[in-house]
Amino acid sequence: MNLRIFSTREALAEAVADEVEGWLDLDGNGHILGLAGGTTPRRAYELLAERDLPWQEVTAWMTDERHVPTDHPDSNAGMARRALFDRIPARLLEVPWREDASKAADEYETMLGSVLRSDDGRLEPGMVILGMGADGHTASLFPGSAALDVIDRDFVATLVPDKGWRLTATLGLLARARRILFLAAGEEKAPAVANILGGESDLPAALVAARARDVVWLIDTEAASLLE
Repeated sequence: MNLRIFSTREALAEAVADEVEGWLDLDGNGHILGLAGGTTPRRAYELLAERDLPWQEVTAWMTDERHVPTDHPDSNAGMARRALFDRIPARLLEVPWREDASKAADEYETMLGSVLRSDDGRLEPGMVILGMGADGHTASLFPGSAALDVIDRDFVATLVPDKGWRLTATLGLLARARRILFLAAGEEKAPAVANILGGESDLPAALVAARARDVVWLIDTEAASLLE
């Protein structure tokens, strides 16, 4: 595990953009990016739009999505498109809108199979950017969610109490990423960050991190305030 702490959210976002640029510049890494929604990733996407990178070769996919049309203000893909993909010649693979959330997840899983397929037939992401909520959720894998127990799927629909339907990458798919960037900013994230980085934890972000092969934590000083 690699942990880096930044004094401001702007510095954190710059570091995310640097990590993505370094990943895309390395031969053999491929040009596949898994993207998160949220405010911290959004600023990083805006900064990336200003960089001269091999965008024509890049395909990005969403690690989770709200069950809303792609032009809805709450859409994660819509945010990523406005912040970055409307400004560069890269491909963004958006979760299709369907009234039936499970059907949308099924279709997106098939779409992912066309870009993430590895030699052994499993879907294998490249670099994945993940946020983390104050409750320790990541993507749309929330504490206690049945989606955490799914072992035979890579992308599913899950009903989240008080939030409605979400569509999310599963624990298995995220854990197969070649590198994961976990982002956390703000004092409200500090308890979860301390819980996860301080030892044994069963929070969803901890479960992903524990199974992943290469994890980089990029957090601000507020999120790090309870670390020893």
